[in-house]
Amino acid sequence: MSPDRQRQRLEQFAAAHRESGLPVTLQRRAVFEAILERVDHPTADQVYEAVRERLPQISRMTVYRIVATLVWLGLISRICRLGSAARFDPKIHQHHHLVCLDCGGIIDLEEERLNRIQLPDVRRHGFQITDYQIHFRGRCARCREESKTSPSRRQAVGRLRIPRKRNRKRTSTPN
Repeated sequence: MSPDRQRQRLEQFAAAHRESGLPVTLQRRAVFEAILERVDHPTADQVYEAVRERLPQISRMTVYRIVATLVWLGLISRICRLGSAARFDPKIHQHHHLVCLDCGGIIDLEEERLNRIQLPDVRRHGFQITDYQIHFRGRCARCREESKTSPSRRQAVGRLRIPRKRNRKRTSTPN
């Protein structure tokens, strides 16, 4: 992120805190800066590890609460994937993601056409869509390259023989 863009985001951070009546604390600023510095959509635990280098006394729970507050303030977005920890993204504008099924990496996808898709009519479900993100799943270049030289985790797991449960008739033995 460019220094100008980072300065703008820090100004946005201060303004959001003023508007909500929340104090700007050293801990909140450190967590926000740690997220801004990353491009890999970190988990809350990864943010905690980064912030601990600056503020060794900060607790994991404090970081979790601050991350939740930053989402609530609209300063970062939460990316949810089934079966994995939530990730956090400093980019709050409409964009989408490429998700690697092997390593779990997330890559931003800035594709304007996806921002203009017609949303489905969900009124019959009593649901109101307020936002959406499209996640394309596949394999990143690094994982595809690694699979050429050594079997990937998915290939190795695919070769494991997992015994199936069989429906065996239980016979009772006479006493």
